[in-house]
Amino acid sequence: MAQHVARPSATTPSVPATLPLKAIAPWAVFFGILMLVLLYFVGAEQGATSVVSGTGVHEWVHDARHLLGFPCH
Repeated sequence: MAQHVARPSATTPSVPATLPLKAIAPWAVFFGILMLVLLYFVGAEQGATSVVSGTGVHEWVHDARHLLGFPCH
């Protein structure tokens, strides 16, 4: 029975592909804005700065508000 041994070839080492900043920037901006909107609804959507009337949003994010340390009552 013949045995085969893997030997490294004399090729140049491969380098990882780089991801250009122009490809990442739109996604980073999108997720940054999304996080700011979520932070607003969890932290400040109540009272005088309320965008949505009523207490519906407050009740939906009530536990997240306490988890993140925002006082609400």
